Amino acid sequence: MYLAVKKVIPTDDYKLILTFENNETRIFDMYPYLNKGVFRELNDINLFKTVKVSFDSIEWLNEVDMDPETLYEESKEI
Repeated sequence: MYLAVKKVIPTDDYKLILTFENNETRIFDMYPYLNKGVFRELNDINLFKTVKVSFDSIEWLNEVDMDPETLYEESKEI
């Protein structure tokens, strides 16, 4: 079972500060993804900062999204 994302805050260095439904706050580094497929568009910092919570995960203005399980498992607790 995965935890839903309840809040997301983008940073200037392509990281996401995420709050999950268990109230845990974690940081996810998007940098490794920025040269892969649809994520390349997110190199535009203005587009990157359009991220928002969508259902139980996150989504950008260009409709790119990420799996909440990946966000949790690959992030670090802060």
